[in-house]
Amino acid sequence: MAPWKLPLIVAAIAVPIVAAFGLGGGGAGVAAGALAAVVVVFVAARQRPRGPISSARAEAGDARRHVLLVVDAPVDEPAAVRKIAEVSDLEDAADADVLVLSPARIGFLDRWASDVEGARRRAQQNLVAAIAALAKAGIAAEARVGDEDLVQAVEDQLQSYPASEVVLVSGAGENGSDPDAKAAEELRDRLQADFRRVVLSRGAAERRS
Repeated sequence: MAPWKLPLIVAAIAVPIVAAFGLGGGGAGVAAGALAAVVVVFVAARQRPRGPISSARAEAGDARRHVLLVVDAPVDEPAAVRKIAEVSDLEDAADADVLVLSPARIGFLDRWASDVEGARRRAQQNLVAAIAALAKAGIAAEARVGDEDLVQAVEDQLQSYPASEVVLVSGAGENGSDPDAKAAEELRDRLQADFRRVVLSRGAAERRS
């Protein structure tokens, strides 16, 4: 944490409590303190270590390439599959073991309704379409649904999967925005395996290294 952030955090916690005591008395102050404690615990629980992300070791004698394709966008168009195969060097996939991972993205309404299954169903549908499209291009792959947090999903999967390469397949957001930019930057910094990226936009695929 940057040194200048600590005083701001302390002030953000202390000022509302002091104000509550001054304006509303002891009861309001205690309530404000309890609320601040809940917020601190919630924020701390969401923090995760930012150390290197390593992959599981391949079994002895396994000399194949192990490619983790992280799909955070629909992959069903032949042009998109061709670009993914090109960026991942999977045109000849005979020597490659491919695993496709789809984060279970939870939308605002699903989160409000605590409907995690809806997000998992959408991720599974995304996987079915991606696996079918890859199979048509001669790329056999297995599939997994991961955590809603893209980086956490990759980190979890690499505990058991010996990826030598990780390829993130993203979709462009509205007005040319890049929803996965922050996650891609973190993966690029933390992954010990090779990292590549493909951004799919309006039926076309663009490589971002």
